[in-house]
Amino acid sequence: MKDDGPSLSQPLTVAWRYQTDQATNFTPAADGETVFVPLSSGVMMALNAFDGKLKWKAEAGGFFSTAPVVDDRSVFVAQQNGEPDQHLQGGTLRALSKTTGVTLWMRTLPVGITAGLAVDGVALFGASADGNVYAFDKRTGLILWSTQYQEEFSAQPLVAGQHVYFGSKSGTLRALNVKTGEVVWQYKSNGAIQGVPAFFDDVVYFGSNDGNVYAYNETGKKLLWHRRTGASVQAVVVVANGVLAASLDNFAYLLSLNKGSLVWRRQLPGRISARPVTSSDGALFTPFSTDQAIVLNLRDGKTANTLPLGEENSNSAAPVSVNNLVLITIPHGLLAFSSSSKR
Repeated sequence: MKDDGPSLSQPLTVAWRYQTDQATNFTPAADGETVFVPLSSGVMMALNAFDGKLKWKAEAGGFFSTAPVVDDRSVFVAQQNGEPDQHLQGGTLRALSKTTGVTLWMRTLPVGITAGLAVDGVALFGASADGNVYAFDKRTGLILWSTQYQEEFSAQPLVAGQHVYFGSKSGTLRALNVKTGEVVWQYKSNGAIQGVPAFFDDVVYFGSNDGNVYAYNETGKKLLWHRRTGASVQAVVVVANGVLAASLDNFAYLLSLNKGSLVWRRQLPGRISARPVTSSDGALFTPFSTDQAIVLNLRDGKTANTLPLGEENSNSAAPVSVNNLVLITIPHGLLAFSSSSKR
């Protein structure tokens, strides 16, 4: 439960805008000072989070195959060779310096990383389209361990404590030991897992294309509950009063943490495929086919705020909060919103 953005229910205004025709559907990475934006041309762009000014650009080579991640030293990027829609293309993984964009190391892979990246204090984790799951030494790029599965992975992994979690297109969520890659436990749902899981208080929450939200207790290695929504569940986020789920039925659901009972559900004006940004007072969604982002009150699900985007949204990158800003990728660039009291 991270809450480092502005109060979402308060009036938010555009602090800065970065125009580009090369926006991608990959969520930018951010630390406290910089936003790292992958462009469709294969260029990684670093913007000052406070004013949107360009810090550096780096030709990373090839098309980005997943969203970047960042740690204290590096921004990690995965790319694939050939055309973006080609399957099982070779790829590269790079660590770029956060301050200059210079490549610190690069590793060539037989098939590019497509299921997302996650990083902890030691390792960088990812999965490729041919079913390989990897842990790389994040300082050198050397492979610490890898495991081949007979299925494709579709969800961004999550690292929490000693486990890294991978969700597959066949519906299996696996908890792997971060040091060895050994399977600690696994659970099979009846649909592909598309979104990054959430972890809180020894329970892993995840959504599936079978329409359910699942809660799995790690200590007991058993399913606590599952709750059906009206369509494929694209994203789950743990908030103070429950687990928030975005479903392709255009509804947001708030479910109780302990039993999965419905606290509220609210229909949004378009399809929700991206993970919302949350704060203590609200959750910000970026629905497709509408020209505004919508903030729902976490207590009752009612609309607490709307942010005009200036164009109809067709971008599936998730919104990002950094310091007192909310960053939203739109088809023609990036918008940063802030509360006027904190600007």
